Amino acid sequence: MKKIIIIFFVLFSSNVIADGYDVFGLGYYDIKFDGSASNEAVDYRYERRFDKSLFRIGPESYDFFDIKPFAGFEGTSDSATYFLLGIYLNDNIGTMVTGESSNFLLTPSFGVGAYDDGDGKKLGNTIEFRTTLEVSYQFENKNRIGLSFGHISNANIGDKNPGVEILSLSYQIPY
Repeated sequence: MKKIIIIFFVLFSSNVIADGYDVFGLGYYDIKFDGSASNEAVDYRYERRFDKSLFRIGPESYDFFDIKPFAGFEGTSDSATYFLLGIYLNDNIGTMVTGESSNFLLTPSFGVGAYDDGDGKKLGNTIEFRTTLEVSYQFENKNRIGLSFGHISNANIGDKNPGVEILSLSYQIPY
């Protein structure tokens, strides 16, 4: 499995796919707003978001419909690790709401990967899925700062499926 992950990183890191973002995140792992969290930890992540459209699901006149790939790594202070590949969409919130561009962006994403719980929360399977919704602000130099809310679970393909929620702050640098 590790060889497959390395091959995907090498493939997606080539110069053919460029002009994306390196995303560095720090967050709160197993956040529960009702106070029922059982395995809180510090979450850290790195993603490489590629600005290469895999396919379009809507009209060409609107960039939001370009499905783009990403590859990433996520870990926790409890030694849990998660390598994943996925897809994301990117939209300007101003354009979406008022028709005029703003510095705020909306980025929903979906990924699948290999999870090892280390000393952390047992999620019930090696294969886990992650969905994330992010809002970010883009500075004049194209760097971004973002706030995201994510969920990791195995979609009931494992014996148990407790899932985990993550609230993260990220800094994103174009490459």
